[in-house]
Amino acid sequence: MKPFLVGWLALCGAALGQSKFDVADVHVSAKSTSPNINMRGGLMRGGRYEIRNATMVDLIRTAYGVVPDRVVGGPAWLETDRFDVIARGPADTSQESSKEMLQALLAERFSLVVHNNTRPLPAYALTAGKKPQLKEASGTSEPGCKTETPGAGRSGGGPVPIPPVMNVACRNMTMAAFAEAVRTLGAASISLNGNPVVDQTGLKGVWDFDLKVSPLRIMAGNDAENITIFDAVEKQLGLKLQLQKLPLPVIVVDRVNQHPTENAPGVTKSLPATGATEFEVADVKPSDPGAPYSLGFQIQPSGRVNLRGMTLKSMIVQAWSLNPQDPIPGAPKWLDTDRFDVIAKMPATEPPAPPSGSTAGIPAPSPVDLDSIWMALRGLLADRFKLTTHYEDQPVPVYAITAAKPKLTKADPANRTSCKTPGIISILTAPANGSRVPTTTLTCQNITMAQLADRLRSVANGDIDHPVVDATGLEGAWDFVITWSPKIVGQLNAARASAENAAREGGDAAAGGGVASDPAGGITIGEAMSKQLGLKLELQKRSLPVLVIDHVEQKPTEN
Repeated sequence: MKPFLVGWLALCGAALGQSKFDVADVHVSAKSTSPNINMRGGLMRGGRYEIRNATMVDLIRTAYGVVPDRVVGGPAWLETDRFDVIARGPADTSQESSKEMLQALLAERFSLVVHNNTRPLPAYALTAGKKPQLKEASGTSEPGCKTETPGAGRSGGGPVPIPPVMNVACRNMTMAAFAEAVRTLGAASISLNGNPVVDQTGLKGVWDFDLKVSPLRIMAGNDAENITIFDAVEKQLGLKLQLQKLPLPVIVVDRVNQHPTENAPGVTKSLPATGATEFEVADVKPSDPGAPYSLGFQIQPSGRVNLRGMTLKSMIVQAWSLNPQDPIPGAPKWLDTDRFDVIAKMPATEPPAPPSGSTAGIPAPSPVDLDSIWMALRGLLADRFKLTTHYEDQPVPVYAITAAKPKLTKADPANRTSCKTPGIISILTAPANGSRVPTTTLTCQNITMAQLADRLRSVANGDIDHPVVDATGLEGAWDFVITWSPKIVGQLNAARASAENAAREGGDAAAGGGVASDPAGGITIGEAMSKQLGLKLELQKRSLPVLVIDHVEQKPTEN
């Protein structure tokens, strides 16, 4: 399709009154102090369509149903500037129609013009080895792969549980269908790091087969506990998953404005009200101290919220989008120790149009309005625990990035600004490559030091426990790569060591194995920045807005 044609068609559809929101409020998102800001929303609820904290890449991939890496080209700010979109449309709008409405909105308000194309992008090729270990399907089973987790597995006795091995039963499957299914095998598939899988086996027909795979790569586990999806496919099926660059469909950004056109006067008054922000009913009680330690946070599509074994601090962190490592001034000690169970229900509302499923690897948006649930949780804590809070500027520990002997490359201004690491599950499920010390890599391009400071904590997978500020004095934008050993590895080893020691002391012969040790030869993110980039992370104190607890009661009021 020629450049400009996709955007032109969207504008024409809007002009003809087709696939267009009735009215829309589009504005720049408010700056947040939360270290983990992601896009929220993307469903029509009761005639209200809402997306918050979305980059232009988020908006485009939502509108066109593609993964972020399939949105290519465009100006540098596409992954940094964030926008809110609140719009009105028919309450029975389908998910597909809401995408078309968003396409028209982006063309109208941002003058977005895109076109379809193909580009060589990272993808896993599913190929056949010399002797594929597959059995021709009997044809009596429903096509698909089902997973089950045998037993409860061993718990690490700490904050990081050791997951068991999963059994995956695939029946009546073509290789093309299996290539698609590989990306949906829970934590075991996250090691693919979002890359698609393309069938290149050349195998025709349908097949039955079973897989045994570990959701996580256990650092001190034996071989039976470290079955990555790559090992499972190769050793158990006689197939291979190999990362290559393959031609994949993409959305190319030809033109887009950084600032949306002005909203119509009085637009906010004509928009539907937000969803309910209070629970309809809630049961709050202290967790049973005699029960086995169990932590759970479950939100069901019906609006039912189950919190199990959670401290009040954990609930506050969730409700206010705080970082778990940050101190909360005014918090009593019991806030970190006393645990509670909460069962609550949001009021019944007109359900959103049912999601149409995932498209090109993008899961359908949740039908639950999470923002409303967090506001309801705040209200519940205020009501049942008499919690009162306020924000104020206080001196807090921060990491200041300083320039010692910078080893940075001047950025190509034509590249989009980005700074990314694989998710922590991807790190733990990646092939060992002969090493027992997994590493993660942060790849940044066309990024200023101020932008790095804003993003470093959120992309460091828990290795930065304080806010980060820029104190380098370096101007301009840069390209660089940092590689380090994530802290979670040591935590997993400690958890496993605790479990093994407890099992041996209890006479559990089945536990076996030696005590895990911390991985040797690891490097922290601070050391990596110093050695690889010539930058330092210096602990300082700066005045920043923090949530302060004015009052909270230890016992909740009666149900």
